[in-house]
Formats: sequence, structure tokens, C-alpha cells
Amino acid sequence: LCSRRRCAHTQAAALSMAQAVARGSGIAIFTGNSHPAIAELIVRKMGNKLGECEVGSKAPGETSVYIKESVRGKNVFIIQSGAGQVNTSIMELLIMSYACKTSCALQIIAVVPYLPYSKQSRMRKRGSIPCKLLAQMMEQSGINHVITMDLHQKEIQGFFDVPIDNLRASPFLLQYIRENIPDYCNAVIVARHPETAKRYNLLLFV
Repeated sequence: LCSRRRCAHTQAAALSMAQAVARGSGIAIFTGNSHPAIAELIVRKMGNKLGECEVGSKAPGETSVYIKESVRGKNVFIIQSGAGQVNTSIMELLIMSYACKTSCALQIIAVVPYLPYSKQSRMRKRGSIPCKLLAQMMEQSGINHVITMDLHQKEIQGFFDVPIDNLRASPFLLQYIRENIPDYCNAVIVARHPETAKRYNLLLFV
């Protein structure tokens, strides 16, 4: 199921990117170290290739980014999820975006299949809302469009002052089940939250 979900994320992200590219005149696609495999799947689906970019770290653990090609006047897509070392992934995304901004990119679109800190989107006693802080940092770094998937709360979109596409993987998963699982009507859907299982039952068995 995890592999099918990853495939669904790939298809949805590739479709959204292709639509955005159709409105522009040039394209450059970069990725950090959070999930290079999904970036490769996306560019393969689009029939494109990843741009040359060196993303690493220097002592004492600082993130270093070097864009090896011109992005002047181009639509730049940065594919960077929140998997693995979350805070490192965030810094890679921010510095890559800022590097493209200072190199005169036409627009910078962040493709973030899993938005970090999305579960910390509500104020708690003597707490804060880190997700809103992340949204502001992304905008300040130069990002002017965000493509993400399955946000923990839809209200998170309100933290951004730039356009944000919150895609859903469920249509691709449901299509896969209908086409590849014989007698799926007798299947059992298991989910962490009862409401999620109820929703998928309604979508699948109507």
C-alpha cells in the first residue's frame, strides 16, 4: 500500500507540475536529499530530467547548496519532501529556493509531497504554531507556489500568502483498488482513524 501511495503522489505531482509548466516558457527541476527516488519518478513521468545541483553539508553541519546551471527566467521546481531528517530537509529547501531567487528565476514552485510540521498547526497552551512559521520562511526564501499532498488540516492553506495546491492521493489509490483487486467489494479497509476508514468505505463502495 505504501508503494501504491508513493505512486499516487508521483502521478498527482507530475500532473500538477505539467500544468504549471504549460503556463511558462522554461523549466528547471531540482531536488534535495530528502527523497531523490520520488524526484526521479516524477521527472521520468514528465519526460524531463533533473537539473544539476549540489546539495550537501559543511562543518559544523551547515547546509550547502550550489546550483550548477542557469535558472534565469525559468520556472523552477524544487522537489523536497519532509521525510528523513526533517529540519535538514527544510534548510535544503529554503537555501535552494533562495539560491534560485537570487539567480533571477521567473518563479519558484516547491513540490513538497509531505509538508513538515503540518501536524503542529494548532495553538496549544504556552505553545506556538510551527507550521505557520515554516510557511512564512518558505515565502521569504522566494517560493511563490506550493504543491503538496494530503495536508493534515485543510486550514493550513491559510498560513500561506502564495498559491498552494493541496492534492489528494485517494483517487489514484481507489482507481488502483478497483482495477487490480478482484472482488474488492469484499475487502476490508483498515485505517488508523475510524473516520478515515469510514470515508474510504463510502468512496470505494458507492
